[in-house]
Amino acid sequence: MSLLPIFLKLEGRRCLLVGAGNVALDKIMSLLKTGLRLRVVAPDARPEIRQLAAEGKLEWVERAFEASDLDGNFVVIAATDSPEVNAAVYRGAVERGILCNSVDDIPNCDFFFGSVVSRGNLQIAISTAGESPSFAQHLRREIDAQLPEDLGPWLENLGQMRREILKTLPRSEARKFLLHQLAQRRVFSSDSGAANEITLDSPVEGNGFPPFPQKETERMGHGESGTSGGEVYLVGAGPGDPDLLTVKALRLIRTAEVILHDDLVPQAILDYASPSAEIVNVGKRCGTKTITQDEINALMIEHARENRSVVRLKSGDPLIFGRAAEEMDALKEAGIPFQVVPGITAAFAAAAAIGCSLTDRRSASNVIFSTGHHAQSHNQSPLPELEDATRVVYMPGRDLHLLAQEWLQQGLPPDLPCAVVSHVSQPGQQVRCTTLAALGDAAPTLPPSLLIAGWAVGEIAAANQLAADGLPVTV
Repeated sequence: MSLLPIFLKLEGRRCLLVGAGNVALDKIMSLLKTGLRLRVVAPDARPEIRQLAAEGKLEWVERAFEASDLDGNFVVIAATDSPEVNAAVYRGAVERGILCNSVDDIPNCDFFFGSVVSRGNLQIAISTAGESPSFAQHLRREIDAQLPEDLGPWLENLGQMRREILKTLPRSEARKFLLHQLAQRRVFSSDSGAANEITLDSPVEGNGFPPFPQKETERMGHGESGTSGGEVYLVGAGPGDPDLLTVKALRLIRTAEVILHDDLVPQAILDYASPSAEIVNVGKRCGTKTITQDEINALMIEHARENRSVVRLKSGDPLIFGRAAEEMDALKEAGIPFQVVPGITAAFAAAAAIGCSLTDRRSASNVIFSTGHHAQSHNQSPLPELEDATRVVYMPGRDLHLLAQEWLQQGLPPDLPCAVVSHVSQPGQQVRCTTLAALGDAAPTLPPSLLIAGWAVGEIAAANQLAADGLPVTV
């Protein structure tokens, strides 16, 4: 059973409750807090319910249920001790399109009452879809015991600040960042302390929030992000491990209104996005192009001109084989403000994963980055001073025979250590260590993969004793 948790605004709406016993009394006390207009139908009622009727807090109709009682109600609750009456109430409600809850009768329910923890306007509702209300109550008590008592006033103060910020600051990514920063509070810490007053002129870090960067405040005052139009952020998502995101990348992903992401960006990172964000896969992978670069450029510009915060989420680092130059040129030409947020490129993540320093002073004084296509050259030979370089090849392809042949013809030694790392930093990561001579014969790895070749890899290959057969290593 799939349920949608929602919070209904019931103030002033009509509600019918059939029954006036112990079960009904429990529901009445919850319902009256919402400000609804409650009508109770039952031939008899508990003294507490009679008293509430006498005080004018509800209407009690002293008779048995009739189908016409359902007319004009927003919600209905059946809480009698007769399964037949409860079922009749439910059937009548369904015929009229009215949401109905039959207490402790799952088949005759359109919705369930949650077990609720409240701190002022903060409500945490727990549901087990009717499977075990007792467990929901147990969990409610645990949460209630840990939830700070001052959260209600704190939230009310925060809401006032939010309204003032929305009224005084223009819509921008910086304004959204400020609102998110103000809402940061460690709720379940053991030293939650007493309530703190929050004012716009009080130091943010003095109210249970992390310090607010001064440069962000300055940006809001000077319009860097506070323009009338939207802004585009070329953000590096790193190699795929969410833990390797930069703090700024994570913040932008969480606050973005639109995310245009590469195909290689995993779902674990996209899950950080706001539920209201528009998320579009604009990936081009393994030669398959479902969208052109011009179309990606047009999407960025279109959303930015709609005053939306756009994150162009790229795997690795945007400036390493990510076609960021073309996107920046398109944004400049369109007059769209943008920022580039670096990410951890796959080369560094792969080196870290296998424990290899790309610039080990004992064996490598240079690093050469290339793609599988550009790594092959029929007309050039390696310069003598670059023979000690560590070569990193992005997207080397599954068949490495041609690349190995080209490098051997250029004069690189056959025993040059090589490591092919697949799915860098992710759960399916795989490493194959070999030599340049055997590189073409190594079993293929699943893309995306990356090749590191050079004497800096030597210790890794020797330690795993895999230079000859290229077997996988778990690191």
